[in-house]
Amino acid sequence: MTRFERGSVTARRLILPVITAVLLSGCVVGPDYRASLMPTPAKWSGQKAGQAAQPAQLSRWWQRLRDPELNTLVEEAVAGNLDVAAAKAKIREARASYRQSAGTLFPSATGSASATRAKAAATTSGGSAGDAYSQYQSGFDASWELDLFGANHRAVEAARYGVDASEQELRSTLLTLVGDVASNYAQARGYQARIALARRAGASQRQTAELTRAKAAAGSATAADVAKAMGQAASTEASVPTLEASYAEAVHRLAVLTGRPPAALDGRLKRGAPIPAPRMPMPTGIPADILLSRPDVRVAERQYAQYTAKIGQAEAARYPSVSLTGNISTSAYRLGDLGKNSTIGWSFGPTLSVPLFNAGQLKAAVEVAQAQRDQYFIAYRSSVLGALEDVENALVSLAQERVRVGKLASSAKSYGEAARLEQALYKAGETSLLDVLDAERSAYSAEDSLLQSRILIATDYIALNKALGGGWDGVVDSTKPEVIDVVTGPRLARKSSP
Repeated sequence: MTRFERGSVTARRLILPVITAVLLSGCVVGPDYRASLMPTPAKWSGQKAGQAAQPAQLSRWWQRLRDPELNTLVEEAVAGNLDVAAAKAKIREARASYRQSAGTLFPSATGSASATRAKAAATTSGGSAGDAYSQYQSGFDASWELDLFGANHRAVEAARYGVDASEQELRSTLLTLVGDVASNYAQARGYQARIALARRAGASQRQTAELTRAKAAAGSATAADVAKAMGQAASTEASVPTLEASYAEAVHRLAVLTGRPPAALDGRLKRGAPIPAPRMPMPTGIPADILLSRPDVRVAERQYAQYTAKIGQAEAARYPSVSLTGNISTSAYRLGDLGKNSTIGWSFGPTLSVPLFNAGQLKAAVEVAQAQRDQYFIAYRSSVLGALEDVENALVSLAQERVRVGKLASSAKSYGEAARLEQALYKAGETSLLDVLDAERSAYSAEDSLLQSRILIATDYIALNKALGGGWDGVVDSTKPEVIDVVTGPRLARKSSP
């Protein structure tokens, strides 16, 4: 056998295992993720039997509250809210982590170079020192870990699910944001209406008190009657500061939700507007829809998938690993001789690593990953049940509040008419002051309860849309960082600012 033939046999012995290893690189261990079909009811509890469910209309649902100012505030909040900015940064982080994980599937290479100046020292026996000389070296190193059992592939898979989860987190943040803006706006308008009502009622009661004072001067009423009438007027007016404080809190919260200082919207919302009234009825679809429409459910599902992939990553650590390494280097005594009259050396070959004994640590790591996967699976199931509960509660609240608002409207109308009649009779001297005060108090209470019910109609409608998964469905650019770094290249260091 010639030297060439012996070299060919040796090469085949080295190359064939490498080729076999590469072919096996598509192998993975651990469980493959399969989406679990969560059982859901066929219909919501309030739906009539045989009634076809209409798909929920969740796209820009807040516009059905028919308030242009609210529409503008929602858009401003999406653009300026700080929680949204943080969620977008998490997406950038997850995408960068995914690219970082994907890089492990490919070879890595590094280059090196060195230059040294040396001179041999004189010997202790009296030998003379040698001449000084220069030596130049350059080299190239490469390595590639063959993913025989899919550890790196599972890491990439987990990172990909992490990207999905971060994107759903942004959707969840936007859903909460839009709901909070709409809810605080409805409450702010409700407080304005209640403040105006309290001031009107207080002014009317003060007119009654002045009439009673005139009657007392004429001898047809007593000082006690005057005191009672003045006390009721003051009691009604005393509710205004509390309502003003609640209104200010709602407006301040709206400003912060839009990314502004708390007082930024004070002047803009000072002029009153009606309490937003939703367009009814509202289609709600079927319970199974929330598996796709609710972002928090989607986050839980993606996290469950992510931790399923991590089991395979932990399992792969229990198997042998193979990596290919190689390098080439050259050295010369003159820089111009590198690659020409230089000494060239190279090496190439596989490295096998086999876990032999680790006192059960790797097996325990797999069990840890399995337990974590179970926790996220349970969290996924819990999120589905919680979403179903949210929708059912919102449906009941909205339906019952609509019934209640009708009764309160009838009550307010009757008490208002009674108060007007009692005031007319009191002026004519045909009824007592106590009857007038009782009628005025009842009329104010009924009107205030009606306003509160209208606020609840709006907030229950908002809660139902949130429960169904309605949020911002427009474009959100998550690629632009909040902090733009400049002058990041090499430069002279300078003292950092304190």
